[in-house]
Amino acid sequence: MPTDGFGKSVKLGEQVFTHTQSFAGKYVGNTLNCASCHLDAGRKADSGPLWAAYPLYPAYRSKNGHVNSFAERLQGCFMYSMNGKAPPLGDPVLVALESYAYWLAKGAPVGEKLPGQGYPKLPAPAQKADYARGSAIYAQHCVLCHGADGQGQSSGGQAVFPPLWGAHSFNWGAGMGDIQNAAGFIKANMPLGLAGTLTDQQAWDVATFMDSHERPQDPRFVGSVEATRAQFHDSPHSMYGQTVNGQVLGASGSR
Repeated sequence: MPTDGFGKSVKLGEQVFTHTQSFAGKYVGNTLNCASCHLDAGRKADSGPLWAAYPLYPAYRSKNGHVNSFAERLQGCFMYSMNGKAPPLGDPVLVALESYAYWLAKGAPVGEKLPGQGYPKLPAPAQKADYARGSAIYAQHCVLCHGADGQGQSSGGQAVFPPLWGAHSFNWGAGMGDIQNAAGFIKANMPLGLAGTLTDQQAWDVATFMDSHERPQDPRFVGSVEATRAQFHDSPHSMYGQTVNGQVLGASGSR
């Protein structure tokens, strides 16, 4: 890592990424860190690595309907995955994260999707993904780290294993709220240290279970769950607005 001013920004970016609560707390609304979903400090393949993401921007995103810079993509992470607010463009937090991503991506081809980019896209499950099967898989493989209540574990006020639903997790607008994304992440990375031991079907089932719990409201909420689903969640991979165990998901999500 360089030792000049750029190197200091890179190092700060690494700290923001791995200890987001401590270094960017005013922009975070839950107990997650960037590294909660982008493992090994944003370096692990098939876990949304920064070195594969940075070269793809600027890029058009259907989520907001225009060409996004990498900084704008990071702003979205704070709004949705971190359930917080977007740091303004030019803010030291964004500059540091951009510097870190740029440094990790140095030498990578621009505009090309690299192996390991994002999360794997699993084939459609042989059986329709099922909440009950997912619950059993969760109890067997996930409870040890994430708890029976899905609230994870913390030490000294810092999340060690992140909450998967509820007020302290990602909100309904986050990418991990898409079952397909969650299934790909789970298959490639979970259980931690035992990646690849779940079948595709198990990954789909437990992702469905995880994403069938209430969480903070989508910041794009337009006045009703029905209208918000129609505009932003009209997908078989989103449980927003669906009824699970007698509860309409999204109806009680805090804003």
